[in-house]
Amino acid sequence: MSTDLRSWIDRLRKEGELVDVRAPVDPELEITEITDRVSKAGGPALLFHDVLGSELPVLINQFGSEKRMNMALNTESLDAVGGRITDLLELQPPQGIAAKVRALGTLRQLASFSPKNVTSAPCQEVWVDPPDLTRLPVLTCWPDDGGPFITLPLVCSQDPTTGVRYCGMYRIQVVDERTAMMHWQIHKDGAAHLRDSQGRVEVAIAIGTAPATTYSASAPLPPGIDEMLFAGFLGGRSVRMVPCRTVDVEVPAESEIVIEGYVDAHDLRPEGPFGDHTGFYTPVDDYPTLHVTGMSMRREAVYATTIVGKPPMEDFFLGKATERIFLPLIRTTVPDLVDMNLPLEGVFHNCAIVSVEKRYPGHAKKLMNAIWGLGLLSLTRCVVVVDADVDVHDLSDVAFRAFSNVDAGRDMLLTEGPVDALDHAAPHFALGAKVGFDATRKWPGEGIVRPWPQEITMSEEIRSRVDRRWHEFGIETGRGGSE
Repeated sequence: MSTDLRSWIDRLRKEGELVDVRAPVDPELEITEITDRVSKAGGPALLFHDVLGSELPVLINQFGSEKRMNMALNTESLDAVGGRITDLLELQPPQGIAAKVRALGTLRQLASFSPKNVTSAPCQEVWVDPPDLTRLPVLTCWPDDGGPFITLPLVCSQDPTTGVRYCGMYRIQVVDERTAMMHWQIHKDGAAHLRDSQGRVEVAIAIGTAPATTYSASAPLPPGIDEMLFAGFLGGRSVRMVPCRTVDVEVPAESEIVIEGYVDAHDLRPEGPFGDHTGFYTPVDDYPTLHVTGMSMRREAVYATTIVGKPPMEDFFLGKATERIFLPLIRTTVPDLVDMNLPLEGVFHNCAIVSVEKRYPGHAKKLMNAIWGLGLLSLTRCVVVVDADVDVHDLSDVAFRAFSNVDAGRDMLLTEGPVDALDHAAPHFALGAKVGFDATRKWPGEGIVRPWPQEITMSEEIRSRVDRRWHEFGIETGRGGSE
């Protein structure tokens, strides 16, 4: 179990999942080029020890494989984490003494993951006075970026209406020593908090935390659920939280670096361009300014970051974790949903492939509309629905069904609604058209349906017989044909 970034680095190194790079490297473009090649080749996490212009080393690509994502969340598989959530969701009012004891034990275990407050912490070992963002090795990732961007921050604040703690992950463009731009998109919680405030929200940016804590800041939790409680649930231990010195916000005590300040809604400035996870540059737009009031760090701090761009990259594995972990939660709202795949080519919001156990005509289109009404999935541009016996993660099989089963006039559903703010194809900002494809087998009652053909499959008797005899044939390929 990794209790902070340093123990996580040690574990990565021990497992052969990290390379220590001691050659001098430039945070402007060069680290990106190195990491992009390693990431797309399925390579290890990288720890750059000699970064030009800074005394701090840079950790990157820590989540850049399925294995490391599982390691980060202390699990054998991401679906197993979803199973733990299912167990909590299925906790029913207990009947009988034994059931009450079991339920009490489960609730007590969940409560044990609640964040714990402390008065002093490693993240405040070094007080940087005056605060200076330029001391950090913040990367300029792509040639046309508007400047250096902090890309893996935990942005901690409080809901101005309820006072509930909140922690999200947003890119931050560094302008100078004490000024940055906060990329709070219109659909995100941070932007809502700013709208609900008096025009000013105090924040603290934590950089370099235990991996489960870092992931939790990116997770699309339901409103009112504490990200730090979720981090404790994932990591198996409570997250220690410490008050900041210049703002009324708490941060994870084991953070490597903490930036304190406030976001001013009345101080809007141009932010961007930024080479984004879509594979394209996000254009310049006005965003609120972050004014830095304090800065602290651990002794010999490590700067954790990531890069985004054309997939696959590290963020794909973070997104895949969210897909698998939150699928049980989605099913509580959309029980029709059997499985889901957000393919890397869809860069999270462009495509969702879902399967359904059809029970009546029009069921697939009902599921499309459910997806378009659900949290951030509502921003999905394209939804493809297949039958429950189709593996949504087998893109070749999904394409076969879509190309074979869809009649454009009958099986496409076109609608309009909110889309991702980064969607450059939309005719309006954050508003555009969405399309759904019903790639399921068609039933009577779903428009004009000719007799639906039976799919070609070999009998199980023959398949088993050929499996048993395969060694007799002397053929090297084809042994897995029955699998």
